[in-house]
Amino acid sequence: MEHLLFINACVRGEKSRSLKLAQRFLDSWHKAHPNGQITEVDLCKDRLVPQYPEVLAERDALWNAGQLDHPMFAPARQFAAADKIVIAAPFWELSFPAILKIYLERITVTDITFGYDEQGKNIGLCKAKKLLFITTRGGDFSRPETAWMEMGARQLEALCAMYGIPSFQCLAAEGLDDIRRDKEAILAEAMGRADALAEVF
Repeated sequence: MEHLLFINACVRGEKSRSLKLAQRFLDSWHKAHPNGQITEVDLCKDRLVPQYPEVLAERDALWNAGQLDHPMFAPARQFAAADKIVIAAPFWELSFPAILKIYLERITVTDITFGYDEQGKNIGLCKAKKLLFITTRGGDFSRPETAWMEMGARQLEALCAMYGIPSFQCLAAEGLDDIRRDKEAILAEAMGRADALAEVF
C-alpha cells in the first residue's frame, strides 16, 4: 500500500483556490490508486511552534542525546517515511505562507530527513521518490522575465535534492488575479492537468 502524505498549508481553508486544486488532485489520485492511503497534515490546525531560542535549545538537547524518537521529531519522521508527498500552499510574497516555512524548518533534521556520509557529503534519507507542489498564483511567474522572482517552488525543489527525493513537480494555476483573464477557465485547465498528473503520480 502506497502512503501519500498531504501537507496542507492553504491558510484560507475551504475558500482557498490552492486547496480546491489540491483536493481535485487527491480525489483523482485516490481513484487511480484505490489501495493508496492519504494522510493529511493541516498546518492551520496542527500548529507547529516556530524555532524560538527555547525550542531550538530543547531540539539540540534531544538530538545530542540521540533521542530522535521524541515527539518533537515526529513530523520529520512522518515526512521521511512517506512514499509520496504533496504540498499545497498559495503564492504569497513571491514564496509561500510562513506556516509552511515553520514546517520545513521542523522537519529538516539531521539523521532523519537528511544526513552526511563519511566524506561530509550531504545524503538524503527520505523514502519518497516524488514530491508535488500545488499552488495558485495571482500573476504569471512562469515566464522567462518573471520566473526569477518565484522562490516557493524553487526552495522546495532544492530541499528535495537535500532530502534525497529525486522527482520534484509543480502544478500551478497562474494569472488568477489578472482582470483581463478568465479565472474559471484557468482553474478548469489546471484541474484537467491535476487529473492527468494523478494518473501517473
